[in-house]
Amino acid sequence: MAAGNTSSTERHVYELQSSSELHEPSPEPKSTRAKNEKPDKESEQAMRLLFSRELEKNMGFDIMAKGAAETLKFNMALVLLPVCKNTITWLRSTRLGHLVPFDDNINFHKTIAAAIVIGVILHVGNHLACDFPRLINSSDDHYRKYLSNDFGVIKPSYAKLASGPEGVTGVLMLISMAIAFTLATRWFRRSLIKFPKPFDRLTGFNAFWYSHHLFVIVYILLIIHGVFLYLVRKWYKKTTWMYLSVPILLYSGERALRFFRSGLYTVRLLKVAIYPGNVLTLHMSKPPQFRYKSGQYMFFQCPAVSPFEWHPFSITSAPGDDYLSVHIRQLGDWTQELRRVFSEACERPEAGMSGLLRADETTTKSLPKLLIDGPYGAPAQDYRKYDVLLLVGLGIGATPFISILKDLLNNIVKMEEQADSVSDISRTSDLTIGSNDTPTSSKVSPKRKKAVRTTNAYFYWVTREQGSFDWFKGVMNEVAELDQRGLIEMHNYLTSVYEEGDARSTLITMVQALNHAKNGVDIVSGTRVRTHFARPNWKKVLSKLCSKHCNARIGVFYCGAPVLAKELSKLCYDFNQKGSTKFDFHKEHF
Repeated sequence: MAAGNTSSTERHVYELQSSSELHEPSPEPKSTRAKNEKPDKESEQAMRLLFSRELEKNMGFDIMAKGAAETLKFNMALVLLPVCKNTITWLRSTRLGHLVPFDDNINFHKTIAAAIVIGVILHVGNHLACDFPRLINSSDDHYRKYLSNDFGVIKPSYAKLASGPEGVTGVLMLISMAIAFTLATRWFRRSLIKFPKPFDRLTGFNAFWYSHHLFVIVYILLIIHGVFLYLVRKWYKKTTWMYLSVPILLYSGERALRFFRSGLYTVRLLKVAIYPGNVLTLHMSKPPQFRYKSGQYMFFQCPAVSPFEWHPFSITSAPGDDYLSVHIRQLGDWTQELRRVFSEACERPEAGMSGLLRADETTTKSLPKLLIDGPYGAPAQDYRKYDVLLLVGLGIGATPFISILKDLLNNIVKMEEQADSVSDISRTSDLTIGSNDTPTSSKVSPKRKKAVRTTNAYFYWVTREQGSFDWFKGVMNEVAELDQRGLIEMHNYLTSVYEEGDARSTLITMVQALNHAKNGVDIVSGTRVRTHFARPNWKKVLSKLCSKHCNARIGVFYCGAPVLAKELSKLCYDFNQKGSTKFDFHKEHF
């Protein structure tokens, strides 16, 4: 700024400095000293205000870039929390789980990622398009007075600004984020975009998985970027590490826990089967320390396929079983390779056994090694909170509910055994009393377990492929045979056949009804459960439950395509508004 244009604030500062130079300092009363200190503070504030205004004038939109940077720090810290699975599992079991939808952590993760993209655009755009050009084109006098202490005596060029520590780390972060975000989109992750070889490796889950680990580099660069901030010198104002330290430590701890826990949970393959529809079933030994609830899932690694990748799968065995089982459908490159590895170790099934290929402990070929980690919480594990359940699975989405059905079935068997035991004890007691004519106290030794709350469960399985019924044929037959009280009601729907009542499906329906009445076996599913055609009328299903269970709170659990989830959620809301029966809708997120 020229001398002739000196502002009133600058004159005020000059006068204060002149007066202090002309007079020797002498002892003065505290009251006088306080009065003299007040103008000094005012002048200091005035100088700071003047400096900030001039800086803003020269740097242009630096304030907007800094504001976007603060949101980026916060969101880069927040985006790690939804992927801390152990923390989420613990939080959903606390009282906070009633208020915060922790089961929706994946969508929350995606929302924060979208906010990061917006923050990056604002931050980088304002620096490159506004701040740098304004700085380069500022007058020499302004640069010398207000910017030379931060950017050097010689005014930097655009290339020098971009090649400094701030610019290099920023550009590298931008490139890494662009790759990771692009390959994480649905089109690339689900291989909806087709590329010729060798570019086809840019699509699929493997591309998503490995590119997401670029964020390890991003976080390192982000901390370095935060150290070399423009216009910030004091360490406590460089707050990037303060935002990131706790989430990074938490996430690192979770990865370390998985590494050590997977070594602790040693498992042995008991049985392998590959069913129609490219579904691989694995039965393995259950480690003594591995305790889980029906509806939960675990992470699974096969080093023969990839020594780095962990994939989540619902546990289809019940907590009371002495083994662990998962059903894995081939949907991507990793599951495709997994099926190939196990199919090489499998053999043709014996006559009368379902499944295309099988292997067990007697198989001569060696089976691949498996590592597991978990269990982790999921919405379906809350089924014990309800007296009545409506379980809806589409295709492979039936897996979390198979464990629930097995658990309910095991509880039915236990209750019947306890009832028989009590009946035997009472008969023995009566005989003793009759022979001695004096009452004797009898001890009922085993402690009864807490009664199961669920009184009714309705399972609807909708699939397009007839061969899918082989996946859980054993479970469906067990339910039909052992559930004498009618606790579980099962409905299979095959959508690839014309609707019931259609002339083209009349013959199938007649033969099906005749065979089921004569032999008790459904010709479509090969089980005792009758198969229906086309899709269920969900409005009628919920209406029937309302009539049958008045004033009840019904837990509706769904796993499958998002389209049906919206329909079921809306129907539950509509029925809740007009009836005494209340429906609580839960959706599995995968």
